[in-house]
Amino acid sequence: MPDADLLGDSTAPRRPWQPDALQDGGTGRRYRSGRPRGGRTTKIHALTDHLGRPIGFELTAGQHGDAPVALALLAPWPSAKLCIADAAYDSNGIRSFLLARGILPVIPNNPTRKQHHPFDRSVWRKRNLIERVFCRLKDFRRIATRYDRRADVFLSAVYLAATVTWWL
Repeated sequence: MPDADLLGDSTAPRRPWQPDALQDGGTGRRYRSGRPRGGRTTKIHALTDHLGRPIGFELTAGQHGDAPVALALLAPWPSAKLCIADAAYDSNGIRSFLLARGILPVIPNNPTRKQHHPFDRSVWRKRNLIERVFCRLKDFRRIATRYDRRADVFLSAVYLAATVTWWL
């Protein structure tokens, strides 16, 4: 996939209420279920190619940020021309990682950033490709509502849905 674009983003499927007994000793590690105010959630972090085909996924608890997961998602993939992401991925570490690999980061500045970096708004609009990936994934009820208790079972369902959507 050289000379292509990488697009990264995350989403949180709506999860039905689950009792506290589902947590693994209160750590939430086994089930990857966060505890924000709105209830337990899980975040799906995804990476797509320039055609909007999903190429990588990672699950975290809902309260975890997007930026720490980005390096783990981007590291195994070959170089690209651009990496398009939203403001949640705006960090010096991600920007320097991308620039060191010869990838131009197209990431809007976080409103709290003191040193602003320029970015091309017209290129950033291509980010709708990854939003459409999440819409296609959430067409599968199992992904949209996350009825699976264990993270590995849920992630395998995400991979199966992504395999089906790859060809659509």
